[in-house]
Amino acid sequence: MKHAIVALILFFPLTASAAESSRPNILLLFADDQRADTIGAWGNPHIETPNIDSLVRRGVSFKRNYCFGSNSGAVCMPSRAMLHTGKHWMHSNNQMKGETTLGQLLRANGYATFATGKWHNGSDSILRSFESAKAVYMGGMSDHTEVPLQDISGGQLVNKRFGDGFSSTLFADAISDFISKYDSDQPFFAYAAFTSPHDPRQPPQAYREKYYKQRPPLPTNFLPQHPFNNGFMSGRDESLAAWPRTREVVSDQLAEYYGMIDHLDVEIGKVLKALEASGKADNTIIVYAADHGLAVGSHGLLGKQSVYEHSMRCPLIFAGKGIPEGRSTNAFSYLLDIYPTLCAMAGIEPPDNQDGADLTPVITGKTDKVRDEVYLQYIQHARCVREDRWKLIRYPQINHTQLFDMKNDPHEMKNLAVAEAHKPQVDRLMKKLRAWQSEFGDKQRLTVAKPKPKAIDLTGKKRTPDRWQPKWIRDKYYGGVNSSERSQQQTQKMRKEFGGH
Repeated sequence: MKHAIVALILFFPLTASAAESSRPNILLLFADDQRADTIGAWGNPHIETPNIDSLVRRGVSFKRNYCFGSNSGAVCMPSRAMLHTGKHWMHSNNQMKGETTLGQLLRANGYATFATGKWHNGSDSILRSFESAKAVYMGGMSDHTEVPLQDISGGQLVNKRFGDGFSSTLFADAISDFISKYDSDQPFFAYAAFTSPHDPRQPPQAYREKYYKQRPPLPTNFLPQHPFNNGFMSGRDESLAAWPRTREVVSDQLAEYYGMIDHLDVEIGKVLKALEASGKADNTIIVYAADHGLAVGSHGLLGKQSVYEHSMRCPLIFAGKGIPEGRSTNAFSYLLDIYPTLCAMAGIEPPDNQDGADLTPVITGKTDKVRDEVYLQYIQHARCVREDRWKLIRYPQINHTQLFDMKNDPHEMKNLAVAEAHKPQVDRLMKKLRAWQSEFGDKQRLTVAKPKPKAIDLTGKKRTPDRWQPKWIRDKYYGGVNSSERSQQQTQKMRKEFGGH
């Protein structure tokens, strides 16, 4: 309660009753698979993101924001559950059963709640969270030009159909339409969960051609293959290109990835324009974030199933009413901090058992941090503790340890754990790691009696495209191989259910 009261004074210097009546609208824009280093205003000169950049100029950027970890190869499920519950995945569940979601709490405190886009966490939780929704995708991924959609009306998911247009446009149009037509004095919570830049990396042709012509450089830590078996070497995400990765293929996929983000930024611009035109911008807090990052060639990986910075770190920006302009911070934050932070800004008491921290003291400059380090995990395969300078990763299934000096090696390229001189540092951080495990009830052993082989070589491994990849991607990256018979059957079933295509 203390932080909520402080935030009310800082953001709304009014009487209690006046503060209640002037609660801000909340616009939460959420990307899918966006690395933290793909924002122009955050220092990337190779990508054009003028609308996200405008939020950076207007607000506070958390440049060391993390997903926290995952209990699934589909990292987006726990990341979204953590966003909407403010709780660590070890203290909650991916369907958010028994939890008070952010939308549910805001709804109970007088907010009109609206959603569009991806919801990968079950129908019960979305129906509790949002009284209305348009163009919701109740799944993990799809062809961006063939998205199965539903709406929420009367407490039910209705109107199954396929979207007529590109995913980012469909979702931007839906939330823009909601904002433009909203004429109540009741504050709103509007949530748009884009499926971009998640693969298939199929931006409209003009956007991919743009980056084929002005190619971004390969990641500094590009490798043809990951040097050891990290536990997720050949899953769906990692099968999007052959092994070893070639510079040419990664360059093309990176250009397509940047094209997806560029196009998403254009659609975000439409949403921000609709907000300005509505006259509600001055009383609206805008949050821009993403569910996690992505490798796209870093460390020889393509996906997000690791605890490297490129996969666990993701954007977080607060802008709008009461937010200082043009500030950035290196304070460690998590996606699950968004829940208690928005509660503080709205003067609403969050549930008592949250793991997230209220970030308003950092936003307002009262303090420079809310935690000293971050703790990250990926299923049973990796455990990590990251301090300002040092980062330790432990791979229990192969009894392997990495130690990185993040000050001098921000791309995590030189493993210092093998050096005897750094043994005290390793021992110190392993002790911290065990303490974090104890705090969160994490029972994963850090050393196993029968470790799996560490060495791995996937050269020539057979790959089968999933059913969502469009033909030009199958032709380009799989030599025209069709998706499996089972995947084709699943696609036909979905198309029949949603009435078309």
